Amino acid sequence: MFYSLLRPALFLLDPETAHTASLAALKLLPGGAQTPGPLATTVAGLAFPNPLGMAAGYDKDAEVPDALLGLGFGFAEVGSITPLPQSGNPRPRMFRLLEDRAVINRMGFNNGGAEAAAARLARRKGRGGIVGINVGANKDSLDRTADYATMVRLMAPLASYLAINISSPNTPGLRALQDEAALAALLDAVLAARGNGAVSNGAQRPPIFLKVAPDLEPADVDAIARIAMDKGIDALIVSNTTISRPPMKSRHAAETGGLSGAPLHDLALERLRTFRKATGGALPLIGVGGIASADQAWARIRAGASLVQLYSAMAYEGPGIARKVIAGLERLMKRDGFTSIAEAVGSE
Repeated sequence: MFYSLLRPALFLLDPETAHTASLAALKLLPGGAQTPGPLATTVAGLAFPNPLGMAAGYDKDAEVPDALLGLGFGFAEVGSITPLPQSGNPRPRMFRLLEDRAVINRMGFNNGGAEAAAARLARRKGRGGIVGINVGANKDSLDRTADYATMVRLMAPLASYLAINISSPNTPGLRALQDEAALAALLDAVLAARGNGAVSNGAQRPPIFLKVAPDLEPADVDAIARIAMDKGIDALIVSNTTISRPPMKSRHAAETGGLSGAPLHDLALERLRTFRKATGGALPLIGVGGIASADQAWARIRAGASLVQLYSAMAYEGPGIARKVIAGLERLMKRDGFTSIAEAVGSE
């Protein structure tokens, strides 16, 4: 209720300023990992206290992962982080589509770089909780595959898992890394950089997740699924924002960039189903895109997602959305007669 009163004032600010204000507010809150409950599930060898995560893009510089966990999220994914700091694209670069409950962004991997983020993440070591690190390449890099390998080497000791983001539409040419030959070479480099066994501090090597775009042809889906399984990738995150434009009402609907929020829901759900079919259920999937309620999260799980993430919905629903969705998932799981999230995955 408090957020519903505060939201009109926040929405008087431009979206990027409001986002910065929300990060500042979260820094004032106590943080901490959730206690495993009825929704606890294991994916890629990681024990998640519940299946709902904060997607990458909210906490780009790993400033508030513990505060996000304290809001009720079962895991938080920080980033995207690039080797060198970069300012991103010119402002304005984020737009609220109020009538459509959506966001368009063309941020361009703006972040403070790997060194600063690694220092923050090193300070939280030992606090518990699952914090994934989403890594990207610098816009002006001459060798983007080398950028990803560098990020994996730097972040592996600090990450619960590493998410390889090759699907942002806001770095020119990045999505070309989803092409078959480029993807195979990239994953070879990433896996070599991570290595096998234990890292120097005794922790296990983190699982590798691959984040893909929703704007893929059937042949692309089949190729990505095959390569990911052949290379031993641990999960696919389906999906990033879309460059497509379904019918929308907002005056900002024609802005360039990645579209997220409610209009992405149907496409992201469809893409999850196609990847479920392409992988035959052999590879864990993380469902992202347009999720704003327990019913939508449950539908994504029933369609094949072992975990789900949200981001844009928090701008409209407020920080209480995580506990609301988790409570709803518990009710829905009980209603449908499942004893665990794992049992419900792909059961539609």
